[in-house]
Amino acid sequence: MAECQSTNLSPIEVRNVELHTDTQTHSPSSILSNKPIKLDIEHAVVEDDPRTWLNTKKTTILFIISGATMFAGLAANIQNPANAQIKQQLHASSGDISLSLSLFILAQGSFPIVWSAISEIKGRKLVYLLSIALFIIGSSIVAMSRTIGLVIGMRIVQGAGSSAVFAIGTATLADIYEPHQRGTMMGVYYSAPLLGPSLGPIFGGALTQGLSWRAIFWFLAIWGGIIFLAFLFVFKDTFRKERSVTYQNALNSRLQEQQSSEANDELRNIPKSEVGRENQTTSKDIEAQRMVIPASAIKDVQLSIADINPFPACLLIVSRKNNLVIMITSGLILGFSFSIAYTCARTLSMYYDYDALKTGLVLLAWGVGSVTGSIFGGRWSDRTLAQLKAANGGVSFPEMRLEGTKIVMLWSPLSVIGYAWVCQERVSIAAVCVMLFLAGFLSVWTYTNILAYLVDANTGRSSMAVATNSFVRGLFAFVAAEIAVPLQDTIGDGGLYTLWAGLMVVVQCMILLVLYKGRNWREAGVEREKQKLDAKY
Repeated sequence: MAECQSTNLSPIEVRNVELHTDTQTHSPSSILSNKPIKLDIEHAVVEDDPRTWLNTKKTTILFIISGATMFAGLAANIQNPANAQIKQQLHASSGDISLSLSLFILAQGSFPIVWSAISEIKGRKLVYLLSIALFIIGSSIVAMSRTIGLVIGMRIVQGAGSSAVFAIGTATLADIYEPHQRGTMMGVYYSAPLLGPSLGPIFGGALTQGLSWRAIFWFLAIWGGIIFLAFLFVFKDTFRKERSVTYQNALNSRLQEQQSSEANDELRNIPKSEVGRENQTTSKDIEAQRMVIPASAIKDVQLSIADINPFPACLLIVSRKNNLVIMITSGLILGFSFSIAYTCARTLSMYYDYDALKTGLVLLAWGVGSVTGSIFGGRWSDRTLAQLKAANGGVSFPEMRLEGTKIVMLWSPLSVIGYAWVCQERVSIAAVCVMLFLAGFLSVWTYTNILAYLVDANTGRSSMAVATNSFVRGLFAFVAAEIAVPLQDTIGDGGLYTLWAGLMVVVQCMILLVLYKGRNWREAGVEREKQKLDAKY
């Protein structure tokens, strides 16, 4: 049996591992020849490699994290049918109700950065358990609240607790699946939270009419408890320190500090008569040396949360132009999703005289379209990547995935315009359902490709990249939720969604920009980071 060999890398070499993720080809001929083999941190040798697990085990993990993201998606919309009852019983204003919704969205977008940083030190499982426990506590207290202030505060706690699964979930998929499989799996995974905007009003309306608004949050707490038990007893942690750029950089810094400290201690013991010798070693010399990390370093050095500051990593991610542009497109798509789910419910209530349950059933068309777009968009993304890789001599790079968005670029803005004027002219509800389905299908098809690209383009940092993306999306969704109703009242559905159709055109143009310029931007960013690291060490 062949033994696995470990390689000792310098800090620069560890960082350089990330620089060779564009060409992931390891042919037998290169191994037998004298040519250097490009290292790839994503395929570093690890114990119990999650990518070699049985498909049944991987599918179980996918099912668990999809269930977690489903309740996270539900929590954002399930309150809507109960707003009138909450307002009456807690003597709240419309502004209070709006604040409980928008602050939930903002918290859900902001906290993944913190959860991601913790997961890069303590692993994925602990983060899942802590965040879901926080969600359960928040849901339970909301269900028992007697004041609107407590409801708003605990909705923020709910948002913070439900946010981890969005960032850590995609990172978990990156842990267990190879790049050529991720598009399909991202599509399956992301289909779960997309059911939230449609199933949320149905569940919320049924529970509110059958019991009370408090039953909604007890339902969320119970669902959260089931998912918590699944993570506790079934889920096996997929995080491997050797494959995390964030962890490796923190480890390098800690070992550098230890080596410098030991060198300073040795200098204090050198007799003064020897200080002037030419071969004198100083702490500065030690810092300039290429530090070799022993194979046991990861086990010997215990890092803590204090070793990870997530904000420099976030700034590093958005400093790459390709990441920044693609995150803006992601934010616009999510803002559109929140806007259409919120305003469509108002339109159906005011102009079609639909109750909460009927409204939820109509919005199910949006949810079904979104889920279908997520699944088929993910498969198309993998298919496109495989074809382009074969045509390129077996060499792939992340931007190839974005080719999969071209097929829907023309139709996505047109579907939004169609929805705008179908609602504006108050035509048959069947037409509204058709346009909701198409708008959901086409927008989420695009988003699935974007999400898979973001993971592939940030190897070793997928968790932090998705967390940063969640923050950007949260900001866009917060703004969209706050301005949707005033704009709808002022210019109507026709004007509002004609504006959104124009923004969808902007989204397509930005995707094309990353498709054709993204590789150069990304490689320039990697080279810039490498030079900074070289200068540091």
